[in-house]
Amino acid sequence: MTGIVAGAQGDLRYLAAEDLSAFGHDPWWLVVIKAVFCFAFLMVTVLISIVMERKVVAWMQLRIGPNRHGPWGMLQSLADGVKLMLKEDVIVKRADKAVYLLAPIVAAIPAFMAVAVIPFGPAGNEISIFGERTTMQLTDLPIAVLYILATASVGIYGIVLAGWSSGSTYPLLGGLRSCAQMISYEIAMGLAFAAVFLHSGSMSTSAIVEGQHDRWYAILLPVSFIIYLIAMVGETNRAPFDMPESEGDLVGGFNTEYSSIKFAMFMLAEYINMVTVSAVAVTLFLGGWRAPYPISTFWEGANHGWWPMLWFVGKLLTLLFAFVWLRATLPRVRYDQFMKLGWKVLIPVSMVWLMLVATVRALRNEDYEFQDIVLYVGGAVLALLLLSFVWDMYRDRADRRAESEAEAAPEPAFDPMAGGFPVPPLPGQTPPPVPRRRPRQERELIVSGGGDTVSDGKETGGV
Repeated sequence: MTGIVAGAQGDLRYLAAEDLSAFGHDPWWLVVIKAVFCFAFLMVTVLISIVMERKVVAWMQLRIGPNRHGPWGMLQSLADGVKLMLKEDVIVKRADKAVYLLAPIVAAIPAFMAVAVIPFGPAGNEISIFGERTTMQLTDLPIAVLYILATASVGIYGIVLAGWSSGSTYPLLGGLRSCAQMISYEIAMGLAFAAVFLHSGSMSTSAIVEGQHDRWYAILLPVSFIIYLIAMVGETNRAPFDMPESEGDLVGGFNTEYSSIKFAMFMLAEYINMVTVSAVAVTLFLGGWRAPYPISTFWEGANHGWWPMLWFVGKLLTLLFAFVWLRATLPRVRYDQFMKLGWKVLIPVSMVWLMLVATVRALRNEDYEFQDIVLYVGGAVLALLLLSFVWDMYRDRADRRAESEAEAAPEPAFDPMAGGFPVPPLPGQTPPPVPRRRPRQERELIVSGGGDTVSDGKETGGV
């Protein structure tokens, strides 16, 4: 794979040029201003997301949403934050206090760090801030997407440590569930990113956006886009994949023993992660700051000035609305179903898709025509489908033969007391008949001391 990526980076006929010369020249005070802007952007987006979630879910479920705090209830999320800060801050007696207090911070801080490499505008389109020309991006790296994956991985430690340090069983189970869930879906997410790397030839976020000037990667790499959409919902522990916080069997999950501002930090980390993964999806698959297709064709200035930030925010809010839509629509799945989806479906499909993308990239680097690439790749896919069809046919035949043999074999008698205590029958087993109770009159006659008329009649011949 390294050779394919290296060959792809050398072929500039198909790939975007990676030019990072526009970054790293800002004065320190401008870097501080841009960092504060990124922080404020995330906080304001979180406040909007909470209000939007409560109002949209209420609208979808035909009930009244927040309508008291502020005009039309728009300050409800701010009121919730103030309420949480004013609540009593309880520290569990059996908790490891140092880790217990550090866990919410470890969960929240990495969520803010990923936005540092997200481009809000083109690198060549500089804006003026207090007389200084700068780009609409805090910074960029040759391995910017790997930096995003690294910061997202650190947030797992905060959740695991929160469950362990509480000194209680339910938070520990919630932390372990969340750890397994996030690690499982980060694998599929990383494989979806790898397909973008191979196609663009770069891990720089600004170069990846530049590579989508003709067509979005959501169209060129639809399988990677769908896998990433599913993985980002599982990564953020959102419904229908919110098993780490399922109140039905875990009370509250890893944050059961937290209250006040520490509990608010976990909620803040969850919503910040929603914004971050949505921003990454916009950057890698939806053209980033570029205007949508109909607008960019007839308006030349759509991608200049402050307009790119408008397109970026619009796409971001659309994905956040998708989070809310899923929560209001789909029920929570079982944990085994969720893990089966990640390990047995998403990861194998993403690996096969990655091999197809690498094959297409290698063929294009060897100057093969597009028709030849479609012929080779399509032939390979059809051959795999044919082999899988033949394999399924023979497997089904063997399964039917085994079922017929099992039906022909005599069914063993079921003993409900074989293990020393009563057990229900398994599928395919028939329990023994239950003896019928005597009629009520006969029971009363026996209890009163009278004779058993039925047995007496049989013994005396009915006399």
